[in-house]
Amino acid sequence: MRPLQPPPLPPAAAATTTTTSPSPMPPPRRPRRRTDLTLPLPQRDPALAVPLPLPPTSSSPLPTPLHFSELERVHRIGSGTGGTVYKVLHRPTGRLYALKVIYGNHEDSVRIQMCREIVILRDVDHPNVVRCHDMFDHNGEIQVLLEFMDKGSLEGIHIPSEPALSDLTRQVLSGLYYLHKHKIVHRDIKPSNLLINSRREVKIADFGVSRVLAQTMDPCNSSVGTIAYMSPERINTDLNHGQYDGYAGDIWSLGVSILEFYLGKFPFSVGRQGDWASLMWAICMSQPPEAPATASREFREFIACCLQRDPARRLSAVLLLRHPFITQNNPATTNTSSMPMNQAHQ
Repeated sequence: MRPLQPPPLPPAAAATTTTTSPSPMPPPRRPRRRTDLTLPLPQRDPALAVPLPLPPTSSSPLPTPLHFSELERVHRIGSGTGGTVYKVLHRPTGRLYALKVIYGNHEDSVRIQMCREIVILRDVDHPNVVRCHDMFDHNGEIQVLLEFMDKGSLEGIHIPSEPALSDLTRQVLSGLYYLHKHKIVHRDIKPSNLLINSRREVKIADFGVSRVLAQTMDPCNSSVGTIAYMSPERINTDLNHGQYDGYAGDIWSLGVSILEFYLGKFPFSVGRQGDWASLMWAICMSQPPEAPATASREFREFIACCLQRDPARRLSAVLLLRHPFITQNNPATTNTSSMPMNQAHQ
């Protein structure tokens, strides 16, 4: 067998190899990398792997604004000096709302201020504050669309059970703390403005007389509100040298309301429907009411922290939330079945 021969070179290459002229020197080769110098690859733990989020399939639709023409009045819920509240049906969705119609032909400056406050209150979002959904200026009337509470107000409710009363108080305090943190003073805390629904959620309602302190320098010295639940320094400005702290005023009103729930009656010696002079004398001149001796020490101390004649000595909402009367009753295990739901005002 003949050995394999290399293939013949092409003529150009053969001519190059036969020339006697010196060929240029090839470029020097770079030294090969050292095989012992390698970086270790990072170790990947599959347990810590987080998948990248998938792109959204479709954007969630924004809530469509409600139109006044889509609301159908079902019946009147109640009325007062500030206006009338109706139960209304939103026909396109079938949802129920409460529509508050504010009375009066207000001046333009007052109307602008009211609308500004309602717009701010529309951004209030807390589970223990009645939601303000929208506001309409219809035929010269200001109409506010509110969350509907199907079990009505707590006016006239007797709650002798301290665990149930503690849970109710905790919910109201949570709403008050939220409002005060956002510089909103309610100024009319009372049982009829505390509403409850079938899920046993208690919410603060009726901001018809509220004031957003961030928008005005008014020290809340106006006479709106219910006298029976007003603090002494608000009725008689001489008691605190003309200074009125709206936050402390809300705490006083809360204390009167909670004590009324426990006693089943107005805690002062006169009726809350009495004449103005009798109520003023009882609130401003007599000693603040106290919880009876049959109540627990924690409840008596809680009421005393709210009903201090000196507003500077009343505890704030955030401190009252840490009071033993609130903390000793775990909201997750509190039995609220003793609250007479069937007596709630519609």
